[in-house]
Amino acid sequence: MTDPAEIVRLFEAQRAYRPVLRAKGADHRIARIRAIRRAIEAWRPAIKEALWADFRKAPESVDKTDILPVALEAFHAARHVRRWMRPRRVPTPLFLFGTSSRVVYEPKGTALIMAPWNYPVNLTLGPLIGAVAAGCTAIVKPSEHVPHTSRVIRDLVASIFPPEEAVVVEGATGTSTHLLSLPFDHVYFTGSPAVGRLVMKAAAEHLTSVTLELGGKSPTIVDETADVAHAASVVVFSKFTNCGQTCVAPDHVYVHASVFDRFAAEMGDRIRRYYGTDAAERAERPEFGRLATLKHAQRVRGLADDALARGARLLFGSTDPGPDDRFLDAVLLADVPNDAPLMQEEIFGPVLPLLRYERLEEVLDDINRRPKPLALYVFSRRRDRVARILGATSAGGTVVNDALIHFLNLDLPFGGVGESGMGKGKGRAGFLAFSNERGVLKQRLRPPLLSLLYAPYTKWTRRIIDWLLRLY
Repeated sequence: MTDPAEIVRLFEAQRAYRPVLRAKGADHRIARIRAIRRAIEAWRPAIKEALWADFRKAPESVDKTDILPVALEAFHAARHVRRWMRPRRVPTPLFLFGTSSRVVYEPKGTALIMAPWNYPVNLTLGPLIGAVAAGCTAIVKPSEHVPHTSRVIRDLVASIFPPEEAVVVEGATGTSTHLLSLPFDHVYFTGSPAVGRLVMKAAAEHLTSVTLELGGKSPTIVDETADVAHAASVVVFSKFTNCGQTCVAPDHVYVHASVFDRFAAEMGDRIRRYYGTDAAERAERPEFGRLATLKHAQRVRGLADDALARGARLLFGSTDPGPDDRFLDAVLLADVPNDAPLMQEEIFGPVLPLLRYERLEEVLDDINRRPKPLALYVFSRRRDRVARILGATSAGGTVVNDALIHFLNLDLPFGGVGESGMGKGKGRAGFLAFSNERGVLKQRLRPPLLSLLYAPYTKWTRRIIDWLLRLY
């Protein structure tokens, strides 16, 4: 745990450095972002070793889900940040004739970035790129649940930035609480809705703006027109990547009754093909991985066992203990009661309920009864059906006939809505999250046109006001 006095010293040093950093301009920001890109490549072996030590994440998975997204984001930001920083002219209304207006993008100041454990490199360095692009200083707090990776991130950041510009602070809940007690200019938090509420409450004490990248129960719809084999392939990949510990992974799948059995069979076939023919083989295959902590593994296994005790059917896999406490097999369930905790809590693990439906209205009603999800996925060949689903629901993001990949399109804002988050990140949206959009209006007339409305009021004043009201 970092000493509280040291945290305050770092915070004050960063606040004092804000005007210095702001004056350095676009070239400095681009150089720092490119340095992150080079560092992610240079530290690649150390990152892979650390993530294997923390929860047996396969090297190829590290490349796909932690290294590549950061490299893409750094490349995109370095290429576009100069344009993002450029002031934007806006129109002038007729009654403000003689003025010009523009929006100036200025850094909010000192930012706190609080990262989760499931994709610790991606979800730490990604927001840091946004903060650097905007010209902010930043204190970064990685998750204590991935100690090996946290140390690598700490050393990587220290190899690029002086501590008054960006620094990693390690520690557990006490460190996070102390950091949140400080008057940061912006807090960027990625994690659970429960902790997000605490972050927002602490930020409110200082009227600090927040970006909350949360999670929730992201639904998937597979209708009767879907390419079933393709849908099963995508859902298996997106659900069981990182052992199900992905905030935008499908949480449950609504499958039309006419294709339900075929979809369930295809899902089982894909799991065997990608991760091994049985639980014992999946436990040994590096692609499947482990849950990050014993407590989390016990929670997810408990959700599945509870659903089975309530009458759910086991379609695939097993909830039996594996070769170690953090292994849980891929599990597919059917007939899960709606009041089961599995259908109320975000699963965040390798357990997937498949829900049979007859009428789309039932699905839309069920989705709309729940908090708004971070993602919604639709598999259908009918454009009118997709349009209907989009028009009747709300979600942070949606992918049609695929899943997860919207995270990699840096021209799309990424984030949640309501329970699943607040604010957006990635690409220009990440730059804007750490920027203040400052309106600047310049008056050229002496006296200004609106001086006709100054006191004392006359009949001409009333006539001008009446004319403006008729005009607008």
